[in-house]
Amino acid sequence: MAAKKILLVDDSKTALLMGRSILEKRTCYQCVTAMDGLEAVAKANDERPDLVLMDVVMPRMNGFEACKKMRQQETTREIPIVLLTTRGEESYMEAGFQSGCNDYLTKPVDGDELVKLLQSYLGE
Repeated sequence: MAAKKILLVDDSKTALLMGRSILEKRTCYQCVTAMDGLEAVAKANDERPDLVLMDVVMPRMNGFEACKKMRQQETTREIPIVLLTTRGEESYMEAGFQSGCNDYLTKPVDGDELVKLLQSYLGE
């Protein structure tokens, strides 16, 4: 069986490296990365990930806009999207769920908790 594919989206190269490290050390997931919402939408269409783990505050297109865009497209509509951001304000959380995300986590996140959450979405 092929490894599940996760699209990691963050404008911070450090955050992408840390996310990839956490996931690849603790799971057998394949990680694909994007640096902003525009790239995330394009990669989601091309790569067809099993799940998207996305930051909110990014240049060109933020996570809320990217989430809305993915929900409007047939090819990406059903992909689980978890927003992962430093912004824990209630207004941000509401905007996240209104944009169509499945879950909303605030950084820093515990690696084991993150893996458990992703496994719950990926049926493992």
